Amino acid sequence: MTISVRIERPVRQVYAYLSDPTNFAAWASGLGRLTHQSGNRWIAETTGGGSAEIRFSPQNAYGILDHLVLLPDGRSVPVPMRVIPNGDGAEVLFTLFQIEGMSDEVFAGDADWVARDLAQLKAVLEEG
Repeated sequence: MTISVRIERPVRQVYAYLSDPTNFAAWASGLGRLTHQSGNRWIAETTGGGSAEIRFSPQNAYGILDHLVLLPDGRSVPVPMRVIPNGDGAEVLFTLFQIEGMSDEVFAGDADWVARDLAQLKAVLEEG
């Protein structure tokens, strides 16, 4: 499932903000709290307890913001994410996968959480 939000800011500005993982704390409540970095890898304290490793794609000219989340239980979750131009603004697209063993109810809750986080991202970038 891909969830998107339009942001009334130039695509380059949105990408620059999102490509810096230190900005995630201002909008991405589902990611946890990033504690330290090694290259493109970050360690986050998760909301459910424990640490997760997040590997971010390197900065690029294509609006790609993919990241891979390595959960404390050993599972890995790919998170495709893009910023694309949309008129004078930008569209942020976040693809959410239903991982093996995840109930439809939990998946729907995660989708709602992502939508709230993207709404917060919109507020941060448009009001800031």
